[in-house]
Amino acid sequence: MKKKIILDLDTGVDDTLAISYILGSPEVELIGITSTFGNVLVEQGIRNDLAITDLLGHSEVPVYRGESHALKADSFTVSDISAFIHGKNGIGDIEIPDSPRKAETDMSAVDFIIDSVHKYGKDLIFVPTGAETNIATALQKAPEIKDEIGGIVMMGGALTVCGNSDAWTEANISQDPEACDILFRSGAPVTMIGLDVTLQTLMTYKDSQVWRDIDTPASRFLADMVDFYIKAYETTSPHLGGCGLHDPLAAAVAVDPTLVKTLPINMKVDLEGPTRGRTIGDNTRLNDPKKTAQVAVEVDVERFLHEFMTRIGNVAAAAK
Repeated sequence: MKKKIILDLDTGVDDTLAISYILGSPEVELIGITSTFGNVLVEQGIRNDLAITDLLGHSEVPVYRGESHALKADSFTVSDISAFIHGKNGIGDIEIPDSPRKAETDMSAVDFIIDSVHKYGKDLIFVPTGAETNIATALQKAPEIKDEIGGIVMMGGALTVCGNSDAWTEANISQDPEACDILFRSGAPVTMIGLDVTLQTLMTYKDSQVWRDIDTPASRFLADMVDFYIKAYETTSPHLGGCGLHDPLAAAVAVDPTLVKTLPINMKVDLEGPTRGRTIGDNTRLNDPKKTAQVAVEVDVERFLHEFMTRIGNVAAAAK
């Protein structure tokens, strides 16, 4: 039986690449996308999810409306830096046709997550690449899913390197630190794909040209979108020499966990004081023999980049 994947996205540029990677991975099935906030508002994310899956030839993928703001907030506003990096529309300000489809109305993202865990159990991998609000809400509503789910592969956090929101906080965690702390403390099996590894996986203009040369509407869109992202990185992180492949690396690890080496450690998020938002080992559970989190500390860069370019190239070429 194929592994079932749910992508939980605040659909910006690298979320789009995560969708493309999973759709280009024949060994898994994308059973749904749940929307969250971060790079864009939930409404824009839903629009992007529907339009992107249509463009890539996969209009069968349902999209569910997720939580629109953090657990302890009443609203959410996209930051200026997010709009600069991802564009005002989240996908590099590239225009693609709106989908005639709409988000599912029979259930919310949270209920879809719970229902899917009950249905597929250990065959289901949940991949949140934005705020952890949807999965935290699901765990609060149905705590039993922590023991039923096959795994949660999250993009977020930083353990051995600096943050990118401030000196210690990664951007996704900054959107809802309480939600990520709930996830870490829930006992659910979590693999954290943080800046420790994602900033070692880079895409350049030379790589985007490979997709451009495929010359389909989907490949041209992906190339133009990534070029926008690389250009933003030239301002924010000129030392890297490319753009970090954050969300697609989490998607790739959901497909093939051997792409990374992990440190087993029980994690927490600092919620008070100057280090609010820091992802760090939980001293109170340091000696607990059961480690519910695995933090990626090494990545097979060459193998991942080969899979990344090949799988996304394949799905872009097939979407005529």
